[in-house]
Amino acid sequence: MIQKLLHHIESFIRIEQREKGLLESLFELKEWGKHEYVLQQGDVCKEIGFVTKGLVAYFIEEADEHHTYHFGQENEFVCNYESFLSKSPSSKSIKCIEPVEMLCINQVKLEQLYEQTAQGERMGRLISEQLFLTAIAELTSFYVDSPEQRYLNFLKRYPSLNQRIPQYLIASYIKVKPQSLSRIRKRMLKK
Repeated sequence: MIQKLLHHIESFIRIEQREKGLLESLFELKEWGKHEYVLQQGDVCKEIGFVTKGLVAYFIEEADEHHTYHFGQENEFVCNYESFLSKSPSSKSIKCIEPVEMLCINQVKLEQLYEQTAQGERMGRLISEQLFLTAIAELTSFYVDSPEQRYLNFLKRYPSLNQRIPQYLIASYIKVKPQSLSRIRKRMLKK
């Protein structure tokens, strides 16, 4: 499992052999069952996780509604960075759609990673830039694109997840009711 993480990190920076042992010691394997919360709204996010197995949904709970805004899958980092960086209660939740295994690192160990690896801070910056670009693209799509276009964006962004994610969560992600998603899918099949 650590090999997946090291391979992913090496897509951002070069890791010296001696640094691989340090990285292994800083991350801890954790597991969650289907429907369990990785982070509940109101709690402080204390870790960043790297998904080695499974799938999570990010959402905002409001009255009787869940507003899904992102998914985290294998070989991606999972975190509410806003809560993690500010150490403030999270306004969002992260919940497992499937059983999940993640390699997790807390803030103290992350600082150690930044300080004790030659390019650790560079890696942090590159990952942050990537997250920022994704967040801006998703926000812009919400305001600019039609539901059909948002569904196409979903299929492009998450090509392997259409069968793994319940349709009601996909509908929530593209900001329509499940019945509307069914109509969108039917129209697309006819084209």
